[in-house]
Amino acid sequence: MPKRVLRLQAVRVGFGVAAAVLVLRAAQVQIIRGATYERTARSQRTEQVELPAPRGAIYDRNRVPLALTQVTYRVGVAPGELRDTVAARDAIVKHLGLSTSHVDRQFRREYAYFHGPFSANQVGPLREIRGVHLTPELTRFYPNPDFARAVLGRPAAPGRPASGIERVLDTALVGQPGSAVVLRDQFGRRYESPSRLDAFPVPGHDVFLTIDAELQDIVERSLAEAIDRLEATGGDVVVMDPETGELLAVASRRADGSTPAGVFTSVFEPGSTAKLFAAAALLEHGLVGKTDSVWGENGKYTIGSRVIEDETPEGWMTLRDVIRRSSNIGMVKFASRLTPEQQFEALRDFGLGTRTGVEYLAESRGILAKPSEWSRWSGASLSYGYELALTTLQLASAYAAIANDGVLLRPALVSSVRAASGEEVYRHRPEPVRRVMSAEVARELRSMLRDVVDEDGTGATAALVRYQVAGKTGSARRAGPGGYIPGSTIASFASLWPADDPQLVMVVKLDDPAGGFARTSAAPLTRSVLEQILAAHTSAFDPARLQGVPSGTRPTPALDDGVVPYVVAWPAERGAVDESDRRVPDVVGLSFRRAAARLHQVGLRVRLDGRGPVDSVEPAPGSLVTQGTLITLTGQGGNDDR
Repeated sequence: MPKRVLRLQAVRVGFGVAAAVLVLRAAQVQIIRGATYERTARSQRTEQVELPAPRGAIYDRNRVPLALTQVTYRVGVAPGELRDTVAARDAIVKHLGLSTSHVDRQFRREYAYFHGPFSANQVGPLREIRGVHLTPELTRFYPNPDFARAVLGRPAAPGRPASGIERVLDTALVGQPGSAVVLRDQFGRRYESPSRLDAFPVPGHDVFLTIDAELQDIVERSLAEAIDRLEATGGDVVVMDPETGELLAVASRRADGSTPAGVFTSVFEPGSTAKLFAAAALLEHGLVGKTDSVWGENGKYTIGSRVIEDETPEGWMTLRDVIRRSSNIGMVKFASRLTPEQQFEALRDFGLGTRTGVEYLAESRGILAKPSEWSRWSGASLSYGYELALTTLQLASAYAAIANDGVLLRPALVSSVRAASGEEVYRHRPEPVRRVMSAEVARELRSMLRDVVDEDGTGATAALVRYQVAGKTGSARRAGPGGYIPGSTIASFASLWPADDPQLVMVVKLDDPAGGFARTSAAPLTRSVLEQILAAHTSAFDPARLQGVPSGTRPTPALDDGVVPYVVAWPAERGAVDESDRRVPDVVGLSFRRAAARLHQVGLRVRLDGRGPVDSVEPAPGSLVTQGTLITLTGQGGNDDR
């Protein structure tokens, strides 16, 4: 009996000790270390995450989207959580556009994953299906991936550096990320909706470029066609507003179809387009009069051991004659009146040998040696565009100073920057760099450039029927690592349009075009672009000013037949009739490039949807429309031969 009592007593003591231990342990877990365990449990089922901010959009000057940020989704499926596996599979196949066999293979796994990315419209019907988990991501989207690619650039990505405007204005575009606490399951998978939002992400600023999308499209397609037709190895085109410095179109292309940033980075010897710089210095310093003339040596001029030749032998020439006929001999003789310092300062004042300051990080400064480094031939060589190298943008900027009454402006690619709230945080205003020459000298140079495009000038092939073009041809030997490349040339044409009141400055440069001369390559390309600009009636210029109406006012009501600028074929045909109404051409089946060119030629604007060839046209082919009507071309989704 006593043993039995002892055993019972031992059991009671044991239970008492166990209960005491449990109470103490519970007190330790819930009271002493309760907060610690609570944090541990919360960390296992929740996670603090960063919410990326949408990157700001990039638009052209007319709010045409060029780069956008879209929310896309990746889809995960936990087959064990599905109520109806067959229905879920069919929904995924239908809405995500996946094959049934592929989805079935994924469903055999513990967790199925479909990378995508998929749009919000695609995943919308899947949101209510239990077991389907959506992961949102922000994706950079370019409506036309090839459009102005070198200018826009791309944001940084793994293994790829940032470039273009995406890099230059990254701090403005990137935005401010937010934060949230999200739920996750035992496998570590996040649920789509956050349980608590700590801070909203602030979207990046939107950037508006000075580029005109329609003009850019005309320039890109015209350049591509010219390179193909002339069998050139590449080329550049720059179009800018001389009164503001704004770049309206910037295009570089190579024969292989690549589109580098050559306008900003590639330098070349300009040839005869540089003769205007020496002429400006001569006029500015009063070293030449209107009647002063030099002897053209009948096309061959020997200085010591060096022979300078003209393509067309000339006799006595004034400075105006030298520019019109593009005489190397005449320019060398006139430029000999300049001291090396005067000649150098004129070139430097035009912005040569230094960066323009445009919003592009990789811009080249070009090459311009100081007078102390010149040889005995340098003054002569510089007078007609050798022994210096510049970019297409520098040449356009210099000619814009001539158009702008002698004031050099900083070129600009960015028109404005706006916060997500709509507040404008930056607005471009013209930024004068310096006065290069007096307004009187600039007007005299413009007059000389008009003569170049007259019937007997070297730039006659750039002439339009209705509005006068001013410009200068340039054909130069192309330099390589070992000297000048035999038979290789660079043809360029710098133009001001219209001649009397320039609204656009355009520089066209072609590498190794067939024939080699600017008058047969760069000048006709200039005319083609101007014809399309006039016909399409883009916002790149003010049509009222073409009719002598002061800037800021427009004729009302709409322009009548006698005022609408209509371009006829070159050369002009007698009896050409101006028409304000025209029928939409049938361009179905053509590539986007050829279709757009056809529509531009008859005075219609173009909007592209998808990729070519053209599947449908709206308004329909044959419809009677007015000039400037917007025609929408929808592609079949195949590869366009742009």
